[in-house]
Amino acid sequence: MNAAAVPEASHPTSELASGSVASKKGQILAWASWDWGSAAFQAVMTTFVFTVYLTSNAFGGEDAASAALGAALAIAGLAIALLAPVTGQRSDAGGRRKLWLGVNTAATAVLTALCFFVFPQPEFLLLGVCLIALGNIFFEFAGVNYNAMLAQISTPRNIGRVSGFGWAMGYLGGIVALLLVLQLFVQPSFDWFGASTQDSLNIRLVAVFSALWFFIFALPVMFAVPEVSVKKAAASLGFLASYKLLFRRIGAIYRTSPHTIYFLLSSAIFRDGLAAVFTFGGVIAAGTFGFELKDVIFFAIFGNVVAAVGAIMGGFLDDRIGPKAVIVLSLVGLLIAGTAILVLGNGDYVFFGNEWPGSTTFWVFGLLLCLFVGPAQSSSRAYLARLAPAGESGELFGLYATTGRAVSFLAPTLFTLCITIASPLVAEGEAQRWGILGIMVVLLAGLLVILPVKPPAKVEIAVVPER
Repeated sequence: MNAAAVPEASHPTSELASGSVASKKGQILAWASWDWGSAAFQAVMTTFVFTVYLTSNAFGGEDAASAALGAALAIAGLAIALLAPVTGQRSDAGGRRKLWLGVNTAATAVLTALCFFVFPQPEFLLLGVCLIALGNIFFEFAGVNYNAMLAQISTPRNIGRVSGFGWAMGYLGGIVALLLVLQLFVQPSFDWFGASTQDSLNIRLVAVFSALWFFIFALPVMFAVPEVSVKKAAASLGFLASYKLLFRRIGAIYRTSPHTIYFLLSSAIFRDGLAAVFTFGGVIAAGTFGFELKDVIFFAIFGNVVAAVGAIMGGFLDDRIGPKAVIVLSLVGLLIAGTAILVLGNGDYVFFGNEWPGSTTFWVFGLLLCLFVGPAQSSSRAYLARLAPAGESGELFGLYATTGRAVSFLAPTLFTLCITIASPLVAEGEAQRWGILGIMVVLLAGLLVILPVKPPAKVEIAVVPER
């Protein structure tokens, strides 16, 4: 029974605290396997390979294609903002958290596979950005239910480490996936039909590979982690009525646990900046620093190793000093590294008698970005899981997605705006670099707004109404 149904319940329990007192390693591994598989969509498709292909000259020029991609992702963010919390609420209420994780994962895999039909011609740019945008929508819906499962498989003592382990598995899965992509498609080790570069067949087959990779490694969680219990009273609500209930619950959360709302709002901003670092990282490496696709993939491999180490270290720190401290330290590190990339650009310098080319700038500070992104993402998820009322994790992570996506236009829009403003002021092909400024502005804003938010240990669990 929900604590809100008992008037005298002044200290409701979180889903984390009311769960198992011990974690099951098999469930944790199966849960993290989804993160491992998701790297095929995140690292291969949206960061280091397919979006680099999609923003190449074959599609009408780097600057124009980058702007189109940013616009499509902004529209996708709006759709996620409108729909995510209710989808999470209804999966909680109907006991279908695992079911909808599977459905949305399968939809993401199908959309990824359809990217095979994006041929290297300007007229296929719209199809490509639409498929990536739709894939992001269903991927985020899947992520709502996946993140909500964190409270089911962890305990208050190890939630930071479990969350960090999940992110690390994602990064390591990205390494393996990218190595396979490199050896089979980009720089094939043997001659086979998938190595053909005619009509970019090798890159288009990467989409099919990514779809299969995600789908296969998403299967273990469907068998190992149990479904949540059914909340019959809320299950009968219609779709529009679900929004009315959602607004009542938001009001109740604000009254009984205002810092939960403050965290949702503040994290929305910095998470948009974190997402932009990965979304546009490969694009900037290729367009601004002249990396060839194979160089982008090599960087991605090293970057994922560093990110995995950062996520694991951040998880241990999370359980010791708390998630807020980890987030703040990570954002400071991101700002320092990102600013260095923006200021130094692709120029050649001499420091203490040693040559410092632009490629070194991106390798050094790009890897620092990777080091700090993982801990910020992992601790943000762990922060909210500590505060989710019993049986409400899906809805709360839906709000987590919504608040994030409600402002998800910020980084893509500022990225695009900075490119647009810089285009007439700099040499052709140089404007993309200034998109970094837009991302840094979002990260700085996120740091400033998270500072007044209390750590979860000092925040009350919200009392929310059943209907």
